Amino acid sequence: MPRPIYLDNNATTPVDKRVLEAMMPFFVEDFGNPSSRTHAYGWAADEAIARAREQVAALISGEPERVVFTSGATEAINLAIKGIARAQSRKGRHVIVTQTEHRAVLDVCRSLERDGFEVTYLPVDQAGIIDVYLLQETIRDDTILVGVIWANNETGVIQPIDEIAEIVRAKRCLLLSDSTQAVGKIPVSASQADLLTISAHKFYGPKGVGALYLGGGRPIIRLTSQIDGGGQEGGLRGGTLNTPGIVGLGMAADIALHEMEAEGLRIAQLRDRLESTITERLEGTRVNGAGSPRLPHTTSIRFPGVSAGKLIPQLHELAVSAGSACSSGSGRPSHVLKALGLTDEEAGASIRMGLGRFTTEAEIDTALDAIVNKVETQWTLSPS
Repeated sequence: MPRPIYLDNNATTPVDKRVLEAMMPFFVEDFGNPSSRTHAYGWAADEAIARAREQVAALISGEPERVVFTSGATEAINLAIKGIARAQSRKGRHVIVTQTEHRAVLDVCRSLERDGFEVTYLPVDQAGIIDVYLLQETIRDDTILVGVIWANNETGVIQPIDEIAEIVRAKRCLLLSDSTQAVGKIPVSASQADLLTISAHKFYGPKGVGALYLGGGRPIIRLTSQIDGGGQEGGLRGGTLNTPGIVGLGMAADIALHEMEAEGLRIAQLRDRLESTITERLEGTRVNGAGSPRLPHTTSIRFPGVSAGKLIPQLHELAVSAGSACSSGSGRPSHVLKALGLTDEEAGASIRMGLGRFTTEAEIDTALDAIVNKVETQWTLSPS
């Protein structure tokens, strides 16, 4: 049985063969601990870590010494939010995030609330964009952190980060942007936020490795470590570094730096053809977040009168999702789509597709036929 066409690149991406090739020596040859400073095995690993740090920094036009390697974006988010909250609790105990943040951010904020912090959850409009004037009014003297997702993982909607950063800095707050879906897909500059999160497996690197970038001028932002033991990563993240994974992250970043622009244009053309053909052939279908700037590879399409939960299992030839992989088993409507003003039924009628580096035109043709045929069948079988 042939494997389905993979259109779930927002959940994870396959490892690029060039990335795997770069990683392999650090499993079996240069396997040393980068903290071992007395022999060649440790030196080789340490040099590889330093090179990867430079590659990650180059992708976001940052400085290598500000890259803190983690196990992924979720750990980076925890380190950023909890680290800031606990390091700056004397200044204030108020945090602001948007309602459309990834669950990793929202769950950390719920944890802060249990510890006595106050969190304000800003709404978005029907296009998925926050009101920057409301943000400006919401920031208080005791606000220590503002979190705004760079590009949404379900709709691909890109927030006006430059404008947001200007407001936050004028209020002398710190801005965290969960840039997990954006890095490696669109230009992301370290100068646009104080803290950025990165995950290798979102742009053709290995799972289990990511980074937190600490910007914000000098001195480097002060955080409270969430993992103690060993003093690695400037004392911010204890534990032996995952050298093969970090090398893979670095190589993935280097490839993205040189290929991202052309790749984005190609994928955007495929995505646009997918959306336009579906909306033309299936009357009443809508693209969630349409009209806003969006990631080139992401689409969330709503099929009125169709249950995504019933449609997706019928699409045997496709690997797609109803939304975030982290929330796929909850059974609840997407909090992102609900924040856009959709009803439970409308949110439940939406599927997300994430195109990628290896998506072909032929695969999009197959996907179009499969989706149109299955949706029309559901419409026919549904009671009028």
